[in-house]
Amino acid sequence: MRAELAHTAPIPLVAPNGVRWLPVAGWDNSWLWSGFSTRLGGLSRAYCGEEAPSELNLGFTPEDPRETVIRNRRLLAQAVTGNPATPLITVRQFHSNLVVVAIPGDAARERPHRADGLLCAQPGVLVGVQTADCVPVLVADRRQQVVGAFHAGWRGIVKRIVENGIGRMRLEFGSRPADLIAAIGPGIGPCCYAVGEEVLSGFESQFAYARELFHEVYDSDQLRQRYPLLFMNQRAPGHAHAGAALHVDLIEANRRQLLESGIPANAIQITGGCTQCHPDLFFSHRGSGGRTGRMMAVIGIRASKGATRR
Repeated sequence: MRAELAHTAPIPLVAPNGVRWLPVAGWDNSWLWSGFSTRLGGLSRAYCGEEAPSELNLGFTPEDPRETVIRNRRLLAQAVTGNPATPLITVRQFHSNLVVVAIPGDAARERPHRADGLLCAQPGVLVGVQTADCVPVLVADRRQQVVGAFHAGWRGIVKRIVENGIGRMRLEFGSRPADLIAAIGPGIGPCCYAVGEEVLSGFESQFAYARELFHEVYDSDQLRQRYPLLFMNQRAPGHAHAGAALHVDLIEANRRQLLESGIPANAIQITGGCTQCHPDLFFSHRGSGGRTGRMMAVIGIRASKGATRR
């Protein structure tokens, strides 16, 4: 059961500066910058072995010198945009549903805005959110040429961060769901994300489809396959027999919010695998016991746009 829930990790693109990152397949790059970082490439030594290559930590963590992280962020900007000086705007994340509209001057703020979502209609800058198990979601309006980045772990999902962000796009910029495209990036998968009853209760308080997002996963799938009658269970998720853990699918939860917001199913891409299953590729807060770096999902409008905004 656990193996069936795992998401396959894609092969990253290697930039000329050595950064390995995940572009969004099928997106129009004539006007749009976008991508998801991995832990590969970069200058950080805080989370790798002595003989291992340096890594691309993009978060200001206690173990990593600030200047190293700044240089890593420039490397990511160069990989995605071709220019290390491309301004990068981030936020101080706290698992909220707050979304701010970014302006170019925000890149120079000493203390970024407290929020978990960013919208931007200004060309020539990147907006980004950090993750290390939580799920990043990128959204772009092909007609109005507006972009958004959202940090959506389970708390943010229950607070409807993605739905709120798309609502702000409609209010602030006149975006129509039919014109939007979205990409869901690497996060901890349902194969690994065991949760407690409080998470199930939180989802049930908000979503009629909540139980469809939860799975019972047993410690020994091999034992279950050999003796299936021992594990027959008609109970709802969260009320399983001893031995079953409750796992939630954050990727699907975010996809459902995008659908509920009116984005067509064929306009939603899923990019990346489970962060805990692939420690060679991704940072994982849970998989490392809390001592880890941060990845980043970035999106922006090219400085020289391919089309005139309508």
